[in-house]
This record gives sequence, C-alpha cells and structure tokens, in this order.
Amino acid sequence: MITAKHELTTLLTGGAFFESPRWHEGSWYVSDVLGNDVRRVGTDGREELVLTLGGQPSGLGWLPDGALLVVSMHEHAIYRQSTDGDLSRYADVSEYSHGLLNDMVVDAAGGVYVGSTGVDMAEGGAWRAVSLIRVDPDGSVRPVADDMYGPNGMAITPDRRTLIVGESFAQRYTAFTIESDGTLTERRIWGQLAPAVAPGPVSELAAQLEIAPDGCALDADDNIWMADMTGGPVRRLAPNGATTDEVPPPGDLIIFACMLGGEDGRTLLMCAAPQSVRSHGAVGRYSCLVTTRVDTPRSGLP
Repeated sequence: MITAKHELTTLLTGGAFFESPRWHEGSWYVSDVLGNDVRRVGTDGREELVLTLGGQPSGLGWLPDGALLVVSMHEHAIYRQSTDGDLSRYADVSEYSHGLLNDMVVDAAGGVYVGSTGVDMAEGGAWRAVSLIRVDPDGSVRPVADDMYGPNGMAITPDRRTLIVGESFAQRYTAFTIESDGTLTERRIWGQLAPAVAPGPVSELAAQLEIAPDGCALDADDNIWMADMTGGPVRRLAPNGATTDEVPPPGDLIIFACMLGGEDGRTLLMCAAPQSVRSHGAVGRYSCLVTTRVDTPRSGLP
C-alpha cells in the first residue's frame, strides 16, 4: 500500500513547455521545448539562459570534456555547446530518426543513446516503431535496437552495464546489457505497465494509452521515478513494474518529465504543463518546475 504523502514546492514558473530536466554540478538544467532555449536553474529558483536553439530543444547530456549536448527535435540533430559557449552541430541522426528526435542519455565515455517518437503529434498521421540510435564518441551514428515503440526517458545503471528505456507506446520499460563498444544485447522487459499499443493512426493513440512512460530518473534502490504523459501521477516503479510510491500532479497539470538531484540527491524535480501542450501546440507561458523530497537518492545516469 502506498502511504507516503509529498508536499510540492514551485521552483520556477513561466515556461512554455519545460522538458528533459537534469541535475549537473550543483544546478538544474531544463529544456524549454516551445521556448527554444535551455536554462540553468538554481536551487533558489534563479534562472539563467544557457543557449537558444531552433527546432525545439529536448534531451540534455554532457560529454567527458564538459561540453553540453542538446537534442534538436525537428532538425533530427544533436548540438554541442563547448565550455567556452560555442555552439555547433555535433551529430545528424536523421537517417534513423522518425517523427521527432526526443530524449537521450550520455554514458560516461561520451556515447549517446537517443530515441525518436515515430510520429509528429502535431501533424497527425500514423505512428511507427523506430530504432534506438547511438552516437559513438567518434561521431559515428548507428541503430542499436529496432522495433522500439516510442523510446523516451532513459537511464544507465551505476555499473554502466544496463540501459533502461521507457517505451511510451509499448507502456513498458525495456532493459539492455551495454557491451564494451556500446552495442546493446540481452533485450528484456524491465516492467510491463499496461498492454502495448500496435502502430496505427496517431488520432487513436491517446484513447489506447493507460500509462505512458515519459521522462524518468533512477534511484539507489534500482527503482525508477517515471512521469506519465497520459496525466497520471509520477510513479516510483520497482524492477517488476509495481508502483512503490507516487506523486500526484498539481491541479490540472500534467507532469511530462522528472529528475532526481539536489545536493543529497533526494529532491525530485518535475516538469509540469497544461494538457494543451500535449501536442506541442499550446501558446503561453504556463509550464512550471515543481519539487518534492523523497527518501532514496539518485543513482546512475543521467
């Protein structure tokens, strides 16, 4: 039985659509997808513009040299901002990306795993299964897993040996063993949350989804905190998919992503926005960052 109650605190308001939160070197970082920028946010809520990027920024990560990587969803590309602030295109993954490029995780050696949606929700049409993409440290691009149903938030375990991927449209988490060259093997279900949805018209997708993994964070007990883009609570999942804790969204907002951080790793940051941004079509500054405290600290990557 879930008995924990979580008090929510608003850290920042005024975003167009906050996504892909990260904790890095004492600060929060977050993409504003519809605002076309990336921001650094202190624990006191003070924000600073890090960069602007057309094409809607999404997933964030850092290379071993300290450079920031940012996904451009519409360009199907990853950009690199050096520690000096210079911005350049790092990788073009358009050969394997379909719909919109989305979230990613960067491993300790600088290898990048990134997924695409298989459909542009705003344009409609049919959605399709896609490949999970890897960008190697030398810049080469290759698919490392096929038949992925909306690969979204990802985490790498502390031993750097396991990649866990949320598949939004399969309503599950899938795990892989990471080989020394970044290849993924031993595909298995980490947790099936509801039946997978077969590819088809995107207009029918929302009605078929019960619980759709979005942004996520791994904790030191190997549980995953998972945002649910259908509008449900943020859930803490055990490796069998069972819910061990949950945080209801504030008011009528949807939480699209979450991350663990703070100095002790026990602050859960959540990106919340109105339902109207589900299709990335909203106009306004109604997205916010909210936090709560949890018992178990963060672990692994990102």
